[in-house]
Amino acid sequence: MTRLYLPGILAMAAIVVASNILVQFLLGDWLTWGALTYPFAFLVTDVMNRVYGPQAARRVVWAGFAVGVACSLIGTQIMIQGDGYAYPAVTLRIALGSGAAFLVAQMVDIGVFNAVRGGAWWKAPLISTLIGASLDTLIFFSTAFSATMAWVDPAADVSWAQEILPVLGVGPMTPLWVSLALADWMVKLALAMVALLPFRLIVAKLTQRMA
Repeated sequence: MTRLYLPGILAMAAIVVASNILVQFLLGDWLTWGALTYPFAFLVTDVMNRVYGPQAARRVVWAGFAVGVACSLIGTQIMIQGDGYAYPAVTLRIALGSGAAFLVAQMVDIGVFNAVRGGAWWKAPLISTLIGASLDTLIFFSTAFSATMAWVDPAADVSWAQEILPVLGVGPMTPLWVSLALADWMVKLALAMVALLPFRLIVAKLTQRMA
C-alpha cells in the first residue's frame, strides 16, 4: 500500500520544499511567493484522505513534516548579510512556528475532513481546509513574530515585524506581522476555493484507477 501513497508523499515534499524556497521572495508588500504554493499542501492531504483514508493522509503529513524540518535545519545554517552583521535565514522562532503550524493544521484538517466527509463532495475539503488554514496562519505568525512569543528565541530580532502600521495599509494601526498574517490568511481562503476543482478531478481519476 505504501507504493500507492508515494505520489502523495512526493507531491507534499515538493510543495514544502518549493514553499521554503519561494518564501524568500517578496510578492507585493504583504506576501511572498511561498504563500501561493504552500496552501496546496491541504489539497494533497484532502485527496489522500478522500481516496485512501485518514491513515494514508497522516503518513503523507508526517513525510511533509520531516521534509519541512530538514528545510528548517538547512535554513538555520544559511547566513544572510545584514547591516554589518550576519543572521540565519531561518530563526528558531520561524522553524518552530513553521513546524508546529504545519503539523497541527494538517492533522486538524484530517480530523475535520473525516467528521464531515459524508456530505456533498465539496463540503469536507472546503470546511477542513478553511479551518486548517486558519490555524496554520495563527500558529505560524504568532509564534514567529508576535511580541508575546519572544521568550521562544530571545536572541532573534523580529523588531521589524513589530513596527506599527495600518492593517494592509488602510486599516487600524497594528504590528506589521498582523498585516502579513491577514494577507496570508486571505490567500489561503481564496486558494481553498480554487483547489476544489483539482480536488474533484484528481479524486475522480484516482478512484477510477482503483475500480
